[in-house]
Amino acid sequence: MTKATGTVLVTGGSRGIGAGIARLFGTRGWSVVLTYTNNADSAQAVVNEIAAAGGKASAIRCDVRKETDIQELFAGLAAQGSVPDVLVNSAGVTGPKTRLEELTLDVLREVVDVNLIGLLLCCREAARQMSTRRGGKGGVIVNISSTGTKLGNPNQWVHYAATKGAVDVLTNGLARELAPDGIRVAAVAPGLTLSDPALEPQIMARLETLKGEIPMARPGTVTEVAEGVYWLASSAASYCTGVVLNVAGGR
Repeated sequence: MTKATGTVLVTGGSRGIGAGIARLFGTRGWSVVLTYTNNADSAQAVVNEIAAAGGKASAIRCDVRKETDIQELFAGLAAQGSVPDVLVNSAGVTGPKTRLEELTLDVLREVVDVNLIGLLLCCREAARQMSTRRGGKGGVIVNISSTGTKLGNPNQWVHYAATKGAVDVLTNGLARELAPDGIRVAAVAPGLTLSDPALEPQIMARLETLKGEIPMARPGTVTEVAEGVYWLASSAASYCTGVVLNVAGGR
């Protein structure tokens, strides 16, 4: 069970769903650490929004494709006495839309490195610090998955869906592995989500092609996804581990 508030580490927290998660935790009294890869200005903007709302946040550059960056991130937090109570693995990429036969190795490597290998390494470092067996205080890991695991994303992102399917399997197995160590592991699977105001026209156009597939007949919002993450991270979900929560309007 996690505390009412604590420290939350959100990877990929400078934009989209990750930024929404960081904002929600920050406005509810959590100390937020968010990571970014290249866009320092966007990351600082999220930090400033949280501070303006009375919260506490910081941004740290971390390329989750690099093991050394991840190790330095967690070591630095530990040195500051800021071992995360909650890790949210939100960093992720899709790559360009493409059929598998047109997929390049460079795109495939990036998607696998960010969505799967980087996530695994973040989970590893978090487990080392959180584990009660190692002297830690326990904690929660929440992975961001996708409804693409059920749909496969044919003709556009089957490679992305494959990495998210692996995330679901990891969530299940790691939850069983780490339960004795006081660590819960869960995932949230967003569906079509208004993750970026600049992309709203494209997202709404996509909604038109999905009529009949989304029972609630609208995209989700970043806040709705973030609320799912927040609930799983909270003591209200203290008996939930290994679950994948769909936030997808029934799709």
